[in-house]
Order: sequence, then structure tokens, then C-alpha cells
Amino acid sequence: MRITSTAAAAALGGALVLGLTVVPAAQAAPAAPSDGTACTTDAFGIAGKYGEFVLGDDVHSPDAEGAVAVGGNADFRGGFSVANELTAAEVDALPGKASLVVRGDLLNDGSATVVMKGNAVVGGEVKNRAVEMHNGTFTKKADLIDFEGEFAKLRSYSSALAAEPVTAGATAELDGFRLNLKGTDTTRNVFSVPAEQLEKAKEVFIKVPAGATTVVNVSGQDYDMASAGTTGFFLSGGQDFVLDDKLQSASEGKIRAKLLWNFPDAEKITKNSQAAWPGSVLAPQAHLELGTAAPVNGSVWVASLHGSGGAETHHFPFTGCLPEPGENPSPGTTPSEDTETTPPATKTPSASATPPAEGGTPSQSPSESAAPGTPAPSDSAAPGPEGDLASTGSSGTVPLVVGGAVVLAAGAALVVIARRRKQA
Repeated sequence: MRITSTAAAAALGGALVLGLTVVPAAQAAPAAPSDGTACTTDAFGIAGKYGEFVLGDDVHSPDAEGAVAVGGNADFRGGFSVANELTAAEVDALPGKASLVVRGDLLNDGSATVVMKGNAVVGGEVKNRAVEMHNGTFTKKADLIDFEGEFAKLRSYSSALAAEPVTAGATAELDGFRLNLKGTDTTRNVFSVPAEQLEKAKEVFIKVPAGATTVVNVSGQDYDMASAGTTGFFLSGGQDFVLDDKLQSASEGKIRAKLLWNFPDAEKITKNSQAAWPGSVLAPQAHLELGTAAPVNGSVWVASLHGSGGAETHHFPFTGCLPEPGENPSPGTTPSEDTETTPPATKTPSASATPPAEGGTPSQSPSESAAPGTPAPSDSAAPGPEGDLASTGSSGTVPLVVGGAVVLAAGAALVVIARRRKQA
């Protein structure tokens, strides 16, 4: 069959267009760390499916937007609603599709405990008002989740993450009352910050490429955000810094979704601040005091918890890519002989040691603690180091350009052959 020069050029042009259209899809897969190690987006297993995953007692009001699992007793006397922001797929992924799990007793003293989506599973007694189910079922069952087993994994993994070396080029600098964390790796940035340094920061600025996983390893047994009176966490994916809150975040939330605060040795963490805390908090041996002011914009995995008022947990699940559990986070790096890979089990705090929750009735929709339109700091108001623009995937265009040149050259050759045959 004779192919005209026009048809050949059209076919080659179509092939080139097809090549251009498939490049973005090929780049959509999560990138592995630059050192070549494997990573997973499911490092926390069952715990990672819950916005609050607590080994001991959970004393909280008025709501948690994600799923809640409590290994001890739940004190929801101030009224509590659960799981309003979960998707159907997220509910299906939960053990028993249970968005509320309480292994011990659930105390509400007549205030409403409302499960907006999914099922509820309680092992002990419900005192004194029945759980209100919107589209799920209530079941009495105490062994749906092995909390001791899951927290043994979390403690071991937290220690392993803490042993991971600081990423090349990642810096943590305290400039007066401003803590600057800057990383340039497009896949994962690991920082190491002593708790006493973090406590001196009135403002925390984090700049990493959009889409990169960020791990902030915080050493020390206690961290109190009130020490410096922290007023804000500002995030940047390479552009301007944005004050994180529920209704606004840098790079459309990509930074906080992959931001992890790891407290491997902490026994108490106090979030005593008006500032929303972006990212997820892994502190498997610590009591988390959320206070009464502002939320955590992420998940919390802690030994016990207390919070009320605006101190909610907002549903922004952790989506970062971390080392596979059971493997050294960085090849060639092993913990010292003094490092415990599995710390001893944390004692479950008694309910009497936890401050009582305030009275009230929860709304059946998540409370909007963040004020819409909160202005982001300008470059002049919040000067920082020059930013690196987020990776746009331009590296993948180099082989495409070379391949395109080869295709065009082949097309030119076909045209010449066709003309010679016509002349003959």
C-alpha cells in the first residue's frame, strides 16, 4: 500500500500528540524517595484510618470530623459528634465499618453522642444516653481492635523514624521567635528538632516542595506550645507562605496532608494555643492536651487525649509516603545499641486523672473554628529564605523532546522517499 507524504506526516503528528498526552498520567504515581528505598502510604495500618487513635482514655468535645478509636474509656459528657467528613470509601476501609470504637465505657451523662457516618462499637457500658446513629448500626463488642498490638507497632515505628538521618539540605533554624524549617528534596524531607527549640517558636514556617513528605522528629519528653505562645504555623510549597487553617492551606493542602510530627519519647504534649496545628501527630507514649482553643488539622495517634471547645481534630488524613514498617528507614543506618526498638507499653491513664469535659450538646455538623478569609502573611510581613518552586514534572519532558526529534526526523525521511518514488 502506497503512503502519501501527507498521510505519513499526519500519522507521525498523531503519535507525537499521543506521547504528549500520556506523560502527565505516568507522573501521577507517588514518587519513591531519592535514595531509592521503597515507601508506603499505609505505614500506620489500622491506626492510620482513624483521626483519633487513642490507647487509653479520650475525654473530648464537641466533635471529631474523622473516625475515633479509643482503647480505654470515652468521656463525651460535653456532647460529641463523629465522622461527619468521612467518605463512603473511608468508612468501608474501617474495621467493621466502625467510625466510633470504644473498648471500655462510654460516658455521656445524657449529652448526645452522634455518629454521623459508619457504625459504632462499644465494649463496655454506655452511660447514660444511647448513641445516636445516622446511617449505621450500634454493636457491643470489646475486641474489634487490638490496641496493645497496634500501639506496639506505632512505638516501634516512631522510634525507627526518629533514627532516620536528617535529609541532605534540610535545615531547622531558630531566628528569634521564628523557627524556619526548609527542605528541598522533592520526595521526603526529614528534620530533627529538640522540643525545647520548638517551644521557643512563636511562629513556625515550613517550606518544602509541594507533594513531598515531611517528617519533623521532635526529641524530648515534654512539649508545651504555650511556652512561647505559638500564634501560627505557616506553610509553603515553593510560593508564598500561607497561615494554615481549616479553610486555607498552602498548595491546596498538599503540604499538611504529608506532614508528620513524630514525638518518639514524649510523655506529654500540650497544644495550648489559638493556632491550628497542621499535619498529623504521632506520639504513642504521650498524653495529648488539646486545650480549648484551636484544632489539629490532621490525625493524632496518642496514649490519651483531652480537649474541648475549638480543640477538635479535623479530617485531613496523612497521605505521605514513609519507609515500609519493619525496615530501616534509610539503608545503612542502624539504631545504636542504646536505642530501644520497641519501648515498654504505656500505662493507660485513669479516667479520674483527666479533667472533666464541659457541658453542652454537639451540633450535627462539624464546627467551623477557622475564620474564613484569614489573610496570609505577605513576603514583607513574613520574610523568609528564597523559595524553590515546586517540581512541575519538567524533568520528564527531556526524553520526550529527544523522542520527538527522532520521530520528526523519521517523518522527513518518509517524505523524501515518497517524492523520489513519485519522480521515478
